[in-house]
Amino acid sequence: MELVCPAGNLPALKIAVDNGADTVYIGFGDDTNARHFAGLNFNEDRAKQGVEYAHARGRKVYIAINTYPQPSGWQRWTDAIDRAARIGADAVILADIGLMAYAKNNHPELNLHLSVQGSATSYEALDFYCQNFYIKRAVLPRVLSVAQVKKVIENSPVEIEVFGFGSLCVMVEGRCILSSYATGRSPNTYGACSPASHVEYIENDIQLETRLGGVLIDSYEKHEPAGYPTLCKGRFETMGNTYYALEEPTSLNTLDILPELKKIGVKAIKIEGRQRSPAYIRTVTKTWSEALKQLDRGHYQTKSEWNRALSEISEGFQTTLGAYHRSWQ
Repeated sequence: MELVCPAGNLPALKIAVDNGADTVYIGFGDDTNARHFAGLNFNEDRAKQGVEYAHARGRKVYIAINTYPQPSGWQRWTDAIDRAARIGADAVILADIGLMAYAKNNHPELNLHLSVQGSATSYEALDFYCQNFYIKRAVLPRVLSVAQVKKVIENSPVEIEVFGFGSLCVMVEGRCILSSYATGRSPNTYGACSPASHVEYIENDIQLETRLGGVLIDSYEKHEPAGYPTLCKGRFETMGNTYYALEEPTSLNTLDILPELKKIGVKAIKIEGRQRSPAYIRTVTKTWSEALKQLDRGHYQTKSEWNRALSEISEGFQTTLGAYHRSWQ
């Protein structure tokens, strides 16, 4: 299976390539991608350098242009597709059908992948995208069990890529409104869940508070590590109890079911985290590269040191199989 790793800047891209990533996915430094944070992402020159670095080592680069354009900014999104084609990207990852039509008509040589932001969970949906826009691959949302993924793959006209590690979201991917409720900026159009401009860390003698758009998300004792404030992973008082009312901070980790994912025909394993540090990229890429190499050799067994390394960079220092392990499926 292809290992697809994230990079938020050129040093992170090089680290991913050097530590075993088959492909690195990146975004441009504006609202055309779903990791639109200040100081993150690539301009055209840096992206071109990244593509050249990867290609020189036999690796690939995909460019995520996976937010939904508004009429006033349409040209910004089409310009992003033009740039991706110009610098020789191996594929663009799209969610909006207007952009897919633009790419198909203006850059027929460019490979199109359906983003997880497209929220396609059935093979009928994938057939629609394939027939109308010639997509070559789809990234499935993290809401399907292994049995459901298997059924999609058995009937899909395109390759299937699934997330193997990284942050989870309680919302339907591509349809989140929680962050925009608090900040007025939609992740699906502006490109950032919990944009940094609306994040506050307020410390006093007793505790540290994290707020988003003025909304209290969580509070931490002096010894507690403070997470980045997102509404879906905050602690709230509900019916007299204070707890993670929507979702606990935890990361997806599918190392234990890698043989099963390979057996059902998953083409690529995607790692979440373009907003994360180069140190995160190094750890996660090296670990997953080793795991996939062992899988290819046969006699696969998850190593405790792999899980230990991943737990140290996971949200809440804990991991889960998420929807993959639904017992009723």
